[in-house]
Amino acid sequence: MHVIIAGNSESDGQEAVRKIKEETLTGKVEFLYCDLASMKSIRQFVQQFRAKNCPLHVLVNNAGVMLVPERKTEDGFEEHFGLNYLGHFLLTNLLLDTLKRSGTHRHNARIITVSSATHYVGKLHLNDLQSRCSYSPHGAYAQSKLALVLFTYRLQHLLTANGSHVTANVVDPGVVNTELYKHVFWVVKVVKWMTAWLFFKTPEEGASTTIYAAVSPEVEGAGGCYLYNEERTKSADVAYDEELQRMLWTESCRMVGISDEANRLL
Repeated sequence: MHVIIAGNSESDGQEAVRKIKEETLTGKVEFLYCDLASMKSIRQFVQQFRAKNCPLHVLVNNAGVMLVPERKTEDGFEEHFGLNYLGHFLLTNLLLDTLKRSGTHRHNARIITVSSATHYVGKLHLNDLQSRCSYSPHGAYAQSKLALVLFTYRLQHLLTANGSHVTANVVDPGVVNTELYKHVFWVVKVVKWMTAWLFFKTPEEGASTTIYAAVSPEVEGAGGCYLYNEERTKSADVAYDEELQRMLWTESCRMVGISDEANRLL
């Protein structure tokens, strides 16, 4: 595959490119800057990508912040909701046409969105998606992860209705030992440091289900699935609420300034 790494750190991105080239002896990997906390940056990234005239067979939505203090993105969105969810929502919608052109009957293009088991305790507050009334880092993070599951199911519904050769699935990577935990309470950090080898997955292990969703023949043509440990499993009951999916989609389109995909697809 020709891999494009999109990220908000030029140095980290170029280091990842260097390591991949070193390990695989291939030049088919590159870095493009994209800050998912910025609607402007996302649109600029999409323009750069389109200029390459590349097909897009797999889109992995994997960026995120966790348990950050209350703060806003440059567009004024609460950071968990703005970066974890709205950034991926806009990016995916802007790349949908390319994905639909790239997929075929035999080989569907695939959209993989990384959520979390935290979505099981998440509550979607449609009247307060920005958590303005009462901010809780845990609540805001869980809401953003639930929104990603609702988004995936609604997207798959629209793709199926349109007859597109594109599938959308959502992945739970498990508890992975990464820098995401830098904002947790210091006691939790100490416990994590002491027990990570026993209870936490390595980044490589955490990526396995995402890779499975991206390339495995077993999920060819299958969409609207919640995947954990490379198996289909059940997400939170509320995530299957089709009316909630539809309302979140419509509100998300309004927030990021695009037309409702339901109207464009159907």
